[in-house]
Amino acid sequence: MKEFIAILKNEIIKTIKRPRSFIGFGIIAFICLMLQSAFYHDGKEILSFVTGQLENVFNVEGKVLNGNLICFIVLQTLIVQMPLLVALVTGDLVSGETANGTIRFLLTRPASRTKIVLAKWIAGLFYTLLLLIVLGFFALFVSHWIFGDGDLMALNSEGLTIISADDIVWRWGYAFLIAFLSLSVVATLANMLSCIMDNSITPIVSVMAIIIVFTIIGMFDLPSFDIIKPFLFTTHMISWKSLFEDPIPFHDIWFSIVVLIIHIVLFISISIFYFNRKDINS
Repeated sequence: MKEFIAILKNEIIKTIKRPRSFIGFGIIAFICLMLQSAFYHDGKEILSFVTGQLENVFNVEGKVLNGNLICFIVLQTLIVQMPLLVALVTGDLVSGETANGTIRFLLTRPASRTKIVLAKWIAGLFYTLLLLIVLGFFALFVSHWIFGDGDLMALNSEGLTIISADDIVWRWGYAFLIAFLSLSVVATLANMLSCIMDNSITPIVSVMAIIIVFTIIGMFDLPSFDIIKPFLFTTHMISWKSLFEDPIPFHDIWFSIVVLIIHIVLFISISIFYFNRKDINS
């Protein structure tokens, strides 16, 4: 166990210290601050168009442009780009070392190949968690600091839902947990392809290609696609938005969680199976 912890610690340090790891943190901070700045200067004009239409039907009171709304918008915007940031680092954790030959020195340790794969996988998940923590800090806390608190006017699949500020904190907590689970699928997929492929760039490109293809399938309402949509992990990556509906479709959320976990277990199992049989001398 001590040996595994030592390997895991080394893998986490290597992952965090890589120059490309800081690209994700910088992009998240830049996009969050850019959107916050834009809404700070022009947000009232944008929202007046929406609320102006609603005032014909409802009496809109209170501060609509608040930290909860900005966080909701930022999360919807960045969650699309996050898989690329995750794959950029986790996609060559194994293949990168295979390509430059350092994987041979790693395998000279008495630790099993399974432990090495698991250590690299957990290091990738740790980096993914750090990305979400940075996102949560800028999207939630900085937005609240700039725009203040207030009820959330959320546009979702059920229409427009008003979530009370007193009933939203726990929703954000579970939303970020589901977002982490979704991105963990991406990190695990990237780790699997990294174990299979020897080129450090191919796994990253392959992850994005798979996500694009699955997303396109999810866009079309065709009977043949409807059969496989519920089993694609991309279908469930935005299930966090269901937490901002009223009533909350807990059954759908739990189904999404199960599907995402199954993908993680499947991908890491394939990673271990393939890497244990991989010829690193060729």
